[in-house]
Amino acid sequence: MTFQILAERPDDAAHIDPLLDLTFGLGRKRKTVHGLRDGLPPLPGLCFAAAAPSGGLLGSLRFWRIGIGDRTAAVLLGPLAVEPALQGAGIGHALVAHGLTEAKRLGERICVVVGAPSYYRPYGFTGAVPAGLVLPGPVEAERFQVLELVPGSLGYPGGSIRRAVRLTV
Repeated sequence: MTFQILAERPDDAAHIDPLLDLTFGLGRKRKTVHGLRDGLPPLPGLCFAAAAPSGGLLGSLRFWRIGIGDRTAAVLLGPLAVEPALQGAGIGHALVAHGLTEAKRLGERICVVVGAPSYYRPYGFTGAVPAGLVLPGPVEAERFQVLELVPGSLGYPGGSIRRAVRLTV
């Protein structure tokens, strides 16, 4: 499968919500992580599209600003979505690898995700609960994960994940 990872293009936005609905179902908006993103813009410079040679959208990944406790800024990875017929072709993995590299390059220090441990652990994600993090709302503990993009950035005790406010990186 040939594709290119690009910065999200203005025309992609109209295709991302339908792709998310197709990938995750209409109930996706009731999930805890959706509440952290709802009504907020994704982070500029951390929104990516996997594009076919024809230019069509094959997948999408966005990151969002979140806070940990009162003083620590972090990013929330996701949603990650790939056209269902193309899942398993490496598109999602390429988007995540590219996104984490860019997040680190842009000075982000901590990344949080809620997703399958088998998918995210190869990138270095570990359990967020043992790290002292708390997600406000229901979540399967093993799916709640954290990655220090800069080792030692998390500090202890962790804290509660919250919607973004004016936090510096």
